[in-house]
Parts: sequence; C-alpha cells; structure tokens
Amino acid sequence: MILKTIKSLVVAGLVAASLNTLAQNGLAKQAYRELPLTAVKPQGWLQQQLQIMSRGSSGHLDEVHPKVAKDNGWLGGKGDGWEETPYWLDGAVPLAFLLNDAALKDKVLKYINWTLDHQRPSGYFGPITKDERDKGIQITENNCESGEDWWPRMIMLKVLQQFYTATADPRVIPFMTKYFHYQLNVLDKCPIGKWTEWATSRGSDNVMIAQWLYSITKDEKLLRLAKKIDGQSFAWSKWLGDRNWVMNAAAYQGDKAWMTRHAVNVGMALKAPAINYQRTSDPQYLESLKTGWNDLMLLHGLPMGIFSGDEDLHGNAPTQGVELCAIVEAMFSLENIIGISGDVQYMDALERMTFNALPTQTTDDYNMKQYFQIANQVQVSRGVFDFSLPFDREMTNVFGLRSGYTCCTANMHQGWTKFTSHLWYSTPDGGLAALHYSPSDVKTKVGNQDVTIHERTDYPFADKIEFEIEVQKQASFPFHLRIPTWCREAVISINGQELRKEAGGKVIALERAWKNHDKVSLHLPMDVATTTWGRNSRAIERGPLVYALKVGEKWEKGNEATEGDYYSIYPTTDWNYGILESVVKDPKQLKVTTKAMPSSFVWNQQNAPVSIVAPAKKIPGWKAIDGVAYQPVTERFGLYRGEVAPTVEEIVLIPYGCTKVRVVAFPVVK
Repeated sequence: MILKTIKSLVVAGLVAASLNTLAQNGLAKQAYRELPLTAVKPQGWLQQQLQIMSRGSSGHLDEVHPKVAKDNGWLGGKGDGWEETPYWLDGAVPLAFLLNDAALKDKVLKYINWTLDHQRPSGYFGPITKDERDKGIQITENNCESGEDWWPRMIMLKVLQQFYTATADPRVIPFMTKYFHYQLNVLDKCPIGKWTEWATSRGSDNVMIAQWLYSITKDEKLLRLAKKIDGQSFAWSKWLGDRNWVMNAAAYQGDKAWMTRHAVNVGMALKAPAINYQRTSDPQYLESLKTGWNDLMLLHGLPMGIFSGDEDLHGNAPTQGVELCAIVEAMFSLENIIGISGDVQYMDALERMTFNALPTQTTDDYNMKQYFQIANQVQVSRGVFDFSLPFDREMTNVFGLRSGYTCCTANMHQGWTKFTSHLWYSTPDGGLAALHYSPSDVKTKVGNQDVTIHERTDYPFADKIEFEIEVQKQASFPFHLRIPTWCREAVISINGQELRKEAGGKVIALERAWKNHDKVSLHLPMDVATTTWGRNSRAIERGPLVYALKVGEKWEKGNEATEGDYYSIYPTTDWNYGILESVVKDPKQLKVTTKAMPSSFVWNQQNAPVSIVAPAKKIPGWKAIDGVAYQPVTERFGLYRGEVAPTVEEIVLIPYGCTKVRVVAFPVVK
C-alpha cells in the first residue's frame, strides 16, 4: 500500500498538541492517514453529484473552455501553460478514478503522460518555456532563470500525487525526486518568489508534496528542500499565530500587501502550520493554526462556514462575498489538517463549509459558477456590490462559465472530489475512520485482510448513518467514528442493539472482532439552534446545515462580449424579514419538515429534503441598495429597533446550499 498505516497507537480525538513525537524517519506521527484514491467510492446523492460534474464542465472543460482547449501548453502547445489546466486536472483526476470513468481517465492521462514524458534532463518539467522556444535551449541548473513560475508546477505535483495513489505508476516517484533535487539546487539563484508572489504565497503546497514524497523514499534532501521553500514563502504559520495579521486584514483594505489578504491564498495557507508541524513536531505550529483559524472566523467568518474574501478578507458583514476558489482550497487545507492533527474542530468546519458554502455557487448542471457568492444574497446580477475587487465589467456575482476570473472555472472541480476521497482515513492503531459523513463505500486492506464498509445515509439532511461491514473472515480492528460537536448525544448501535451513547466533540473507537454483515448504526440527533454572526445577526441551524430564507427566483440570461453567457437571478417574493426574539430564546419551537430524498438529487430549491418554518415580521425599511441588502442596525442587546410590521408571518427556510437568492443572517425583532 502506498500510504502505510503508522504502527503505533494514537488515541482518537487527541488534541493536536499531544502528537509531538517524532516518527522514525523524520516526520511527526499523523493522527490519520489518507487512503489511496481508489479506496473510496461515492454512493447515493454524492455519487449523483459527481456524475453531474462528469457530464458537465468537470468532464468536458477541455472542450468548452478556450484556455484549456486551445493549443494547450501542458500538451506541448503555445497556449495555457500556467494554472488553469493543472487546476482542472486537480479535480478531474480524482473524479475519473472515483467514478471509474474510462473516458475521463483517457482525457486526463494525455496531460499526465505529456508531463511525465517531457521532463528535462535537469529535472525541470512543464510547458516549453519562451526561452526554450526562442533560444533552442533546455532548462538546466545553470540557466534556471529561463524556466517559468514555480506556482503552476505546485498544482501539477498535486495532480501527480493523486494519480500515483490511484495507479502506483512507477514513473511518478523518480520524476518527482528528480524535480525536487533540481529545485533544491537552484532555489538560491531562482527563489520561490522570482517570478510571482503567487508562488511565494502558496509555497506550502510545494512543501506538502515534498514531505509526502519523503514519507515514501526517506530522501533527506526533501526535508532540506521543504525547510528552504518554507523559509522563502510567506510566513503564514507566524502570521496565523501572532494575531496582528488577521486584525490588520480586518482594518485595512488598501493595495498594500494585498496578496497577504487574498482569500484564496489564505485558504491554501491554512495548512501551512500543520505541514510545518509534520516536519518539525513542534506543537507551537498547531497552536498557531488554532489561534489563526479561530481569529479568522471571528473577524471574517460568515454563517455558511467560510471566511469572507471578495477577493480580499473583508470582515464578517453578511453582505460580503467569497470567491469559489477560496472555498475549495480551504476545504483541501482542512482535509490535510485533519489527517495531521486529528482535531474534531476542523472536521466539523469541513462539513459546514462543504454542505453549505460549496453547493450554492454552481449551477445544477455544473457548467456555470459564481466568482463571488454573498451570504445575504437578495439578487444575483452584474454590479459592484460591496466587494473589495468588483472588476470593471461587474461580472463577479453572476453565474457564468467565464464570469469573473476563470481560475474558479478551472479550480471548482476539486471541492466535491477531494471531499469524497477524504471521507475515510486509516488509523494509527490499524483500523479505519469515518471522520466526515456521506453515502459511500470504502474498500481497503486492514492488516492482511480486505475490508469493505458500506455507508448508507441521507446525511447531512438525515440524522442516521448505517454502516455494513463486509469481510471474508472475522477481522479485529478499531472502527473510528466522529461525533460532531453540534450533537448533544449520539447513539451507537451494533446489529440492532444499542451499544452506548456519546456526547459530541470527539472521535470514538469501536474495537471488536467484526463478522461479515455486521451493522453499525450511528444516530446523530439534530437540534435546531441559532448562532450569532456579523452585525448582531442570527442564523438558524440544524446539524451541519445552515438554513436560509426560501425566496422565489427569476432567472434572466445575458451575454457580455468578453465573458460570454451568464445568468442573473432576481427575487420574486419578499425577503426583508426579521426573525422573532422568541426564536432566539427557544429555537426548538420551530417546526422541521423532512421528506424523502428525490431519486435524482440536485442542490436546489425543488429538491430540498428539509424545511423549517419560523415566525417573522417584515422590516419595511430594509431594502436593497445597488443589489446589496445592508444589514439593519441592531442594538447591543440584539434587537432591531426600527419600524417593524405588526403582522407575524411564517417564513420557510431551506438548506443554504439549496438556495441562490436568500437571507441567512437575520435581524431579530420583537
């Protein structure tokens, strides 16, 4: 197996600071280890989501997106040789193997084969550079300045890493080794930031793959390289820990050092302290991560589980936006942090981000996306809104294939795919761990025996998860299950008999000799709750889902000469409501209605399997200004004191991820 299970006991759910023992061979012991890409198969609604992606732009971006389609540099052409093709492959490769999609495998293999087959003798790889074409040279250690930006190569390394875990292709390890040796030898002359600050701000992705390769080859040069790259990159581990950075980002919105506030950079950077901990075993890195994450969500957090970033960090007002790339990159960072730290806080955060922020920002067919979504998004249209970077053509809020920057057109495909591949991990005590929940199958070796576990559930909409274990003969191993922090008391049953109850906020281990067709039932009762967000607003939650006002939608198609076809969406029903104070005091009074999952599920209003009815009153003076529903001023005690309609109405809330226009952060009224 490519990723070997660590053969030492780590108690499940330990805080990261307790994991500060150096493993033999130089890396800290991880709480959990990733499984090979082919180990997990999506089922149920999650499989349907990935199939939609395969039929849509994820499976066909090379046909519909000119940057990828035309004379591609990653196939030897003169076209795109920077980030967008690797971005697409970073999601398309796992999609191809998760679905066992032969046609998509053939597509992505063209780019992988060209990359592997055209490595220069020096170790440098990637599209043919301008100097190579113009001067008839090849990149060597002596002329590294004739190479090009390190950044897109970092993405392609992630692509190759996933490809290797799926195929064990023998070309990958020597290819990476040769490249990393080249990189180590030239970084003094051609440092990470030589070409752009994109590489300087994202060096942790380079470090991550170097350390992954070290875990296989034990080549000491890789640890030297990792330390050197970290030293040449933005000091994210320090910034996240010392708190000044996040406060300055909240207070200052000018053009000075904006790359340090760029939300996609921040999303990628979240994993930097964990990766540094992995290399050094210094628990201070994990403390810095926790401080930084908590500060980030306090000062910039939005109800759907992501920090603002339109494009820069922009405070916690519900009228701020967030870039789709920031969501998928933050998700990937959390998936890595979870494996290294084992901290339940990040597991909860990953689910909240995935099930709320991610699905709302793409169309049902996965062919169009929003560059920026807004929490309280009462219309989708062209405009400036309240963004730190609205762009001249004002296309950042509409749904389009090429609206806003097209980085997200290429990068959005990794969100659902990597979430799927990280549903399951192996454990240091020789078992398996289900740390995030969605319908899936996992098949892998535990010890010397093949083990398959079928996970059947409608989670996150339903509160019961059923696991069935499939083994050829009785097998003893621990089965780890996360109990989310929002769950007051989970109930665990085996073969229909209640085994135990557990409070939330931990990972438990079920240790026994498992027989074929043993069944484990996990019941996670979902209470309705309210939480406080920016401008003293309140959100209504149930389990991992945040609920937003169901607003009627009118879709209008348009065309912009440069950015192509797009859709605007306007409300057809009222949205200017405040929820009653009684809801905040007793949210359990709210009526929850569930219905069966549709046979063909899409994240939209029509398919929403859960709804909540809440009492509310209209706020006549709350109106959109240039498309922005600026939050009504609320006093310190949490009430809006302006004019409120006398009539109490019942409003319907549905999962945030099923909405396009909505209010999720409500004022509170008497």
